[in-house]
Amino acid sequence: MDNLESARGNTVDDVLRRSASRFGERVALRFEDRTWSYVKLDRAVDAAAAHLLSLGLEPGSRVASYGLNSDLYVVGFLACSRAGLVHVPINSGLVARELDYLLSQSGSSAVLVDPALRDRLADVEHAPQVVVPLRGDGSLLQVALAGAADPQTPQVFSGSSDDTVVQLLYTSGTTSAPKGAVMTHRALVSEYVSCVTALDFAEDDEALHVMPLYHSAQMHVFVLPGLMVGSSSTIVEKPDPTDILHRLSDDGHRSFFAAPTLWVALANHPDFEKLGLGRLRKAYYGASIMPVPVLQRLQAKAPTSGSTTASDNPKSGRSQRFCAPRSMRIVRTAPGVRCCSSKPASSTPRATTCRPANRARSSTAHPNCATATGTNPRSRRPRSPAAGSIPATWCAATPPATCSWSTASRT
Repeated sequence: MDNLESARGNTVDDVLRRSASRFGERVALRFEDRTWSYVKLDRAVDAAAAHLLSLGLEPGSRVASYGLNSDLYVVGFLACSRAGLVHVPINSGLVARELDYLLSQSGSSAVLVDPALRDRLADVEHAPQVVVPLRGDGSLLQVALAGAADPQTPQVFSGSSDDTVVQLLYTSGTTSAPKGAVMTHRALVSEYVSCVTALDFAEDDEALHVMPLYHSAQMHVFVLPGLMVGSSSTIVEKPDPTDILHRLSDDGHRSFFAAPTLWVALANHPDFEKLGLGRLRKAYYGASIMPVPVLQRLQAKAPTSGSTTASDNPKSGRSQRFCAPRSMRIVRTAPGVRCCSSKPASSTPRATTCRPANRARSSTAHPNCATATGTNPRSRRPRSPAAGSIPATWCAATPPATCSWSTASRT
């Protein structure tokens, strides 16, 4: 691939490659005792991508990722993108039949796995033949560290275009069997631009990431958009309220996302009044509403912070509406605003084909959307949505129910 073709690339891994050229030795990721600069993280991804291809995987092969939060979870996703593979994140809490279903239904040819979870694969009928440990002996970590340390690590170019599939992102399966949303590079990169714009990301955010990376929110709304703008991110394996409060108080994190249940645990923690929220300036939550008393406690403890909630639809697209603070007061039942790349479906001639099942939802069209939902493991081709459902090029966006606090100064 020549330099011009490379420069025109707009894939997920190109986000990192561009940031590496812009930010060089600035810290990109921290995890435990490891620190990755942008340029070393980019080399690590090249080395990991080459390693995956050396195992016999071919562009388009599906690679499951079954692990806890770590720097290597991020490296694994970006390496799949750079190698032209399709990443399949799997909930690390799934076992036995539920795990077997996703591995089989996705048609995964390989699995990236944490050593702590590897024994669970023994109980799975359709475990892939290729098993790649993320950490430990003979792991992707060792490959990544060697690649990062070598300035001559060869670059990998898969030839993927922005409409190439990069991820199968499954729903949780709470109301039916999990369904895979077929995500292209264009969909995810558009998602990142929308998030950077709406959520006010900046180079000095010093973000703390504790929610599961297998979930779309933490990975695609926060970690990757952060890498796009050149901020430094700290990843924590599991969310522990005591550990989080100490990190926010002592380590200078300015940006933090958590589900409302975790914010409640932080606000009610016995050390909350003593430790507070440190230098936090951007607080985010999503997925459900936040109790107003908790918002008031957080606002009182961090009056210079601004908080934003975002909603998405994991079945067919990513973040679609944002409710950002615009005043000193708590805003209830705020409908939010659409992301920068969306438009109402009713503004296009094709809107007549969009019939959301829930009348309370609003239809939008934008490049963040999945190309299809569901997969057929025999043919490994996307299965179009069933008749009467929302077509592949549309998303149903559920407005957030509550917006939290802000002040005029958000420095």
